Amino acid sequence: MKEKKRALSPAIQVILIFGIISMLGDVIYESARGVNSQYFNLIGVSATKVGIVFGIGELVGYFLRLFAGYWSDVSQKHWLFIFIGYGMLIVVPLMGMTLNWNLLVVFILLERLGKALRNPAKDTILSSVAEKEVNLGMAFGLQEALDQLGAFIGPLIFTGVFYFTGRNGLVQYQMGYKALIIPFILLMSFVYYAYRTVEKKQVIQEMKIRDFDNRSLKGIFWVYTAFIFATTLGFANFAIIGYHLKDTGLLGDGQITMVYSFAMVVDALAALAVGKAYDSLKEKTKLRTGGILILGLVPLFTMGLPFLTLSYSVPLIVLGMFLWGLVMGAHETVMKSAIGDLVPFSKRGRGYGVFNAAYGLALFFGASYMGFFYDQQKTWLIFLLCIVCEIFALFLYRKMQKMIHENK
Repeated sequence: MKEKKRALSPAIQVILIFGIISMLGDVIYESARGVNSQYFNLIGVSATKVGIVFGIGELVGYFLRLFAGYWSDVSQKHWLFIFIGYGMLIVVPLMGMTLNWNLLVVFILLERLGKALRNPAKDTILSSVAEKEVNLGMAFGLQEALDQLGAFIGPLIFTGVFYFTGRNGLVQYQMGYKALIIPFILLMSFVYYAYRTVEKKQVIQEMKIRDFDNRSLKGIFWVYTAFIFATTLGFANFAIIGYHLKDTGLLGDGQITMVYSFAMVVDALAALAVGKAYDSLKEKTKLRTGGILILGLVPLFTMGLPFLTLSYSVPLIVLGMFLWGLVMGAHETVMKSAIGDLVPFSKRGRGYGVFNAAYGLALFFGASYMGFFYDQQKTWLIFLLCIVCEIFALFLYRKMQKMIHENK
């Protein structure tokens, strides 16, 4: 008899299951994020309001992870945070049932709150599983690739609605939102399956140990966090880009969602490549934190984004969205992998919380000033502030690079 092929190890199974969960989650919320600014434009909301609301949403979604990460570490109830966090995605289909601006704002904030609750706990579990059998860069790269596959599929739901109805009015937008109840049901089923798999196969032994302590985080972690804040502060978010495309009429509604989907594909491919490069740099430098050095390209790419994506040339905008996808791939892969290498397991929830708090603050201030200056027709100020932020980020990168080599 032929020898049976060896089954995937429990750790690899868990990584793949979390990838599917991330994919379904992105089908839901990224499809909405790809059309929200156009939807709000239709109901008469200004770019300033869109920028501020989405900025506050990002602030909620990232800054509150500081507290969610801390309490998931202290309580060790990581799964409770994951279940509640993903469950709150139910508000996205509900957005198709109202045109009330105030209620829509509440739904946006609740969706972001759910992300704040689940992500530190999810990343803590995933990083713990990954470092046992595969490299962190590869694990987060694979998850981000599946994640962005969902982000690619999601907006196409709206594109399909626009295409088959031949319209792109409020009714069609609401149909698209309501259709997202189907991936939500599938998502919660996989979350439960992931929980049962981890508990049954006892993949994470450390989860049973209450090893929380009060040691402070390392100096390089804080320089790294400052770098993340600076580079993200100058990052052109899609809320403003989508509003610009809708406001100028450069692209139709279906085309805007297609451009967003294109960026998600670039993000997915970039995540795998960047994740592998991250692991290779660690091996080459023989340093646990050596992979962080790949982030030097992020400020350079980010610096050019507003010049391209807020232009009046479709080819330049498409090129800008290509770079946008590359930057997002680095954000979601290397930036998360680095926390696993910089912070011990007992502090990892807090580490992810601090990192995401800085990330969220930067997105909030960035979206707010970009929306305000766009309304004032002063895009040159957006360009200027972006350049200043990225130059400062490069300065912090050099400092971080020096600290990494000093710790050899």
